Amino acid sequence: MLENLPEDLRRPQNNPKVTFALFGARGIIRGLFPFPTYRRAMNPFPYRRIIVTGVTSAGKSTLAESLAAKLGVDFIELDALHWEPGWVDAPDEVFRQRVETATSAPAWALAGNYSAVRDLTWPRAEAVVWLDYPLRTAFWRLLTRTLRRWWTRELLWGTNRENLWTHFKLWSDDSLFHWLFKTYWRRKRQIPHFLAQPEYAHLKLFHFKTPTETENWLNSLS
Repeated sequence: MLENLPEDLRRPQNNPKVTFALFGARGIIRGLFPFPTYRRAMNPFPYRRIIVTGVTSAGKSTLAESLAAKLGVDFIELDALHWEPGWVDAPDEVFRQRVETATSAPAWALAGNYSAVRDLTWPRAEAVVWLDYPLRTAFWRLLTRTLRRWWTRELLWGTNRENLWTHFKLWSDDSLFHWLFKTYWRRKRQIPHFLAQPEYAHLKLFHFKTPTETENWLNSLS
């Protein structure tokens, strides 16, 4: 259409009447006040070895597995490496060897808090995601997860199933509800303490206080 116009009319800013006829009011504005064009920068997530930590039932494994799928890295679940059939703890040397092997991979997202292997996992990591949720959030998640696993008879790590009565014995150390109340405030003190240590100064921290914050961050990753 513009090819048939004189040269001095081909540029919209030279003749607003022509611009309006061809492109409308928006064309006049753009012709008189051209705006720079911006391209959205898509920076890939730079960290390839990530630890997801937090209190019991905060959603560590779910997030780590989602991160692994999104970033194309290995998913490591410390619970899966720790528990033997019948809810028997793996011997420390066996557990540590499993973790040593798993974290030797070049890229992974790991879920778990086990202090027995922190000297293996944290020095190798590049980033820590801390799920620092309110106690009520963790409790509700633990309750619904326990009931779901019990009702569906979900097989955990190929060897174990939840026992509802065990967890509702709140006085027992075998109960995850007991464990949640026992360790919740300790975790809130410990994690900042560990991150302040010189040997962990290399770690990039992502600190989230609600599931919504975590979900928005995960969705923003490219």
